[in-house]
Amino acid sequence: MDQYQHHWKDGTPVHLPLGKIVCVGRNYADHAKELDNPVPTEPLLFIKPATSAVHVTRPLSFAANHAQVHFETELAVLIGKPLTNASASEAQAAILGYGLALDLTLRDLQSQLKEKGHPWERAKAFDGACPLSPFVAAEHFPNDHILFSLDIDEQRQQSGDTRDMLFPIIPLLAHISSHFTLLPGDVVLTGTPKGVGPLHSGQTLVLQLEDQLSVSTKVV
Repeated sequence: MDQYQHHWKDGTPVHLPLGKIVCVGRNYADHAKELDNPVPTEPLLFIKPATSAVHVTRPLSFAANHAQVHFETELAVLIGKPLTNASASEAQAAILGYGLALDLTLRDLQSQLKEKGHPWERAKAFDGACPLSPFVAAEHFPNDHILFSLDIDEQRQQSGDTRDMLFPIIPLLAHISSHFTLLPGDVVLTGTPKGVGPLHSGQTLVLQLEDQLSVSTKVV
């Protein structure tokens, strides 16, 4: 597997290493409800390793034992400055760019692990579990009201609006940094809206971030 490297949307590399991918579960109430999960009262955090990251524009392929791989489309935040116990203003200043990600999940395995009270990593952190788009500089997003979407085979599957987040981006970054340090090059996945489901061979996916970015990929 080729080592992942961050890129800007014009193809130039972002010269920061990817250390970790911090994910936020159930940050949209409608998504929590569609999976029959309780709506959290504080951010539900887990981490994907750097080895889970791949470029979303490459074809998506999965190991034969990875049955029922589900997609979850998320706004991705690229961190540009270290954050530890950050204030809101420090968190805002640390956002280097925005992109899109697929938080791929082995749903059957996740359900089994949850039933046993075990961690989710085996269902969330496998190689290729985090396809990432190129990033767009944060300056192109004047506020934290950001729209994104996923189309599958030309049908709208997910529509995200950051105003619907239970835990908005800036307070979320500050909260994460109170538990562990975020470093330049780290990525935060901010949760998925409703509409998640399984991927099937032959599908074409188009991910859209405002009018700033559109990327496509295919399941093989």
